[in-house]
Amino acid sequence: MPVSASAIYFLNLRGDVLINRLYRDDVGGNMVDAFRTHIMQTKELGTCPVRQIGGCSFFYMRISNVYIVIVVSSNANVACAFKFVVEAVALFKSYFGGAFDEDAIRNNFVLIYELLDEIMDFGYPQNLSPEILKLYITQEGVRSPFSSKPTDKPVPNATLQVTGAVGWRREGLVYKKNEVFLDIVESVNLLMSSKGSVLRCDVTGKILMKCFLSGMPDLKLGLNDKIGLEKESQLKSRPTKSGKTIELDDVTFHQCVNLTRFNSEKTVSFVPPDGEFELMKYRITEGVNLPFRVLPTIKELGRTRMEVNVKVKSVFGAKMFALGVVIKIPVPKQTAKTSFQVTTGRAKYNASIDCLVWKIRKFPGQTEPTLSAEVELISTMAEKKSWTRPPIQMEFQVPMFTASGLRVRFLKVWEKSGYNTVEWVRYITKAGSYEIRC
Repeated sequence: MPVSASAIYFLNLRGDVLINRLYRDDVGGNMVDAFRTHIMQTKELGTCPVRQIGGCSFFYMRISNVYIVIVVSSNANVACAFKFVVEAVALFKSYFGGAFDEDAIRNNFVLIYELLDEIMDFGYPQNLSPEILKLYITQEGVRSPFSSKPTDKPVPNATLQVTGAVGWRREGLVYKKNEVFLDIVESVNLLMSSKGSVLRCDVTGKILMKCFLSGMPDLKLGLNDKIGLEKESQLKSRPTKSGKTIELDDVTFHQCVNLTRFNSEKTVSFVPPDGEFELMKYRITEGVNLPFRVLPTIKELGRTRMEVNVKVKSVFGAKMFALGVVIKIPVPKQTAKTSFQVTTGRAKYNASIDCLVWKIRKFPGQTEPTLSAEVELISTMAEKKSWTRPPIQMEFQVPMFTASGLRVRFLKVWEKSGYNTVEWVRYITKAGSYEIRC
């Protein structure tokens, strides 16, 4: 259900109204007094951003030293309301040179009223794209003296941009070299028991694109996902080629993706925005290839001594390598002295986080470096509780490797001028929450 907002208010920290706009006549003009009395004066601003007072709902958010309050008299979509606020603030910042605070609002009353009339009609959100609105609202805001962001110049064909189907890309773009950069960035979330069994494992990923293409190109992206390959084999009446297929969960797309075509053909077709954007996000819970396996052995020898042995095995190919590998091995707070022996990298004791920190700048594939450490503890009478071992944490980045097995099968670019395109594809796997119990 849409927002159907009745009014929107901009308040400072004292509760004074800086600017407001009434979109419907189903609420009175004194609604802001109810917000000030029942929420601001009772100091409940930090408890919940949604409150109901006198048959009306108040959705509010603090940005810098300004409160933005949306008043709704009916049942509305709260998530849509807050998304509207976030995008509206981004729009204001683009006009004000990156600043949005009480001073920026006071200096741009006329411009804000004009924008509020365009971005919401009778309480329903409209177009909030700065690129589109700047085509026909060409008034420049009073910019902050600390902002060095240049003013975007309007481009012609404003009517086509506002009413056309492609509102995120303007016409007339020309590049000497047409390039598309595609990055698949994945984060591995793992929780492993001390015996080596996986308790929880999933991968969250996103596909980032950077397009420098002339004209109005139509792109088609093919992945090795199971549903897409099965649909393609049905349309072409030929069996699916052998190879690993994956099942994508919780997929979300950028607004440029043709969802109708995706639902019918299971292909990602889109007219891309110019520059850098996030094409899609996904999650995978089955068939995850872990880049590392950690085998820890911790022995407590009495109350004053410990032995720590950790072996880390890289599972990916021998021609690949990981960068910036950091293994944090927890030790008790009463640690007095440590001594290390590592086969590669460097290790030290960090007393601020109570961990042995093992850093490996470049970690080749199919190798098994080890760390051996002796830890001397201070024996205290007050500390009688047994030490609860926190999990070992790991940070890393593996280029040209995906834990999910996701691969780009093809990236086709069609444009009526028929120019040649250079495609660059890169894979990166990072550590999200990579923990091993010891």
